[in-house]
Amino acid sequence: MNADDPLVGVDGLQVDLGGKTVLDGVDAAIDSGSFVGLVGPNGAGKTTLLRTLNGALSPASGTVTVAGERVHDLSSKAASRLVATVPQDTTVAFDFDVRTVVEMGRNPHRSRIGGWDEADTEAVERAFEWTDTDQFADRGIGTLSGGERQRVLLARALAQESPLLLLDEPTASLDINHQVRTLELVRELVSRGKTAVAAIHDLNLAAQYCDELLLLSDGDVAASGPPEAVLTEETLSGAFDANAVVSSHPVTGSVYVTALPDGRRSGSAAPTGRVHVVGGGGTAARYLHVLDAAGYEVTAGALNEGDTDTEAARSLALDVVTVDPFAGVDSEAREAVDERIAAADCVLVADVEVGAGNLPNLRAATNADSVVLVEERPFADRNFVGPEATRVYEALRARGRVVEPSAVPAAVAAAVSESAPAESSTTRPHPPSTDGGRGTDDGDR
Repeated sequence: MNADDPLVGVDGLQVDLGGKTVLDGVDAAIDSGSFVGLVGPNGAGKTTLLRTLNGALSPASGTVTVAGERVHDLSSKAASRLVATVPQDTTVAFDFDVRTVVEMGRNPHRSRIGGWDEADTEAVERAFEWTDTDQFADRGIGTLSGGERQRVLLARALAQESPLLLLDEPTASLDINHQVRTLELVRELVSRGKTAVAAIHDLNLAAQYCDELLLLSDGDVAASGPPEAVLTEETLSGAFDANAVVSSHPVTGSVYVTALPDGRRSGSAAPTGRVHVVGGGGTAARYLHVLDAAGYEVTAGALNEGDTDTEAARSLALDVVTVDPFAGVDSEAREAVDERIAAADCVLVADVEVGAGNLPNLRAATNADSVVLVEERPFADRNFVGPEATRVYEALRARGRVVEPSAVPAAVAAAVSESAPAESSTTRPHPPSTDGGRGTDDGDR
């Protein structure tokens, strides 16, 4: 294997299971020191590809090479010295203590007559250190939580000292804290020289942590490359048969995918309702894209000129109330916002930071017929005004739908459908079509 060659090569791979072709003509190349995410709909063949990469499944045709070696020409032990796998199911058949489980990772390097040596000890201790699992060494594996067992099985895989690490749905059944912790750990291992390939169900986590993605659909590779090149609305529509909106996450900057609710299709014949969005500092940009694509008539503000949300609204040709950079919401801007809120079926308040300059936006939202409140962070972490802002926010919270970002499309759809049955959206007054009002910025505190 030359230094410039990819660590993993997949050429014309076909895998049949139960008389059915699951993978058909798959080609892929994975460079050393990269984190590659396998994504795709259920049944696309992600787990089958992982099991073929580690030699557990034999292909009907095609080849898999790791570090220049054809995996399926090797013995099980030899293949395990090249490829280590962390399974999705963290159940261990017997309640071994954790140290014994991690030491099992050394089996591919030991002969039947060979004893335990210093290299084995060093590999196990290094695996404990990298995964922060030495604290569990003397405990039974069955006494650990799912997230803790995940780390122990990762430690076992690291003890194998193989160049390639495979993970099958490493975040499955974990809470968000353990999901992030697991992927942060894999990211750290890659920075230490490992090559990781993981089947990941959550597209947004995959986009945030992976260097490249391999999108499988109908048994073949539908797209491959950096997340921003793979997770496009066109490819997602083809692979998942889903109407999804792709934007950038305002905090991480990574690709962010939002699927629209069933029955909501972009390009619909007429708007499905009116939504006013309160944001700032990029907190609302992806919701502007999502709601516009869903067919709503969207207004926004008040926002500062130059704000990320202002630019997003303008790129979509939305009606946005703006003010000068760093200016606060004056009486003219407040009046413009009030008009748009009065015309809206629903007001969406993003996870925005609140200062004296943009507090009038929250006050205006308290007059809305229906409110959806996005909470990613505690309000105390975003409140730069004090008790006055807390009172306004709690009033919104008491009467609104409080949701996580992923639930925004469904929550808005429900709010709009329930809004003012006696007053249809087609007869409600339109706000003035102007962006000459006044607004605020998250930087004005």
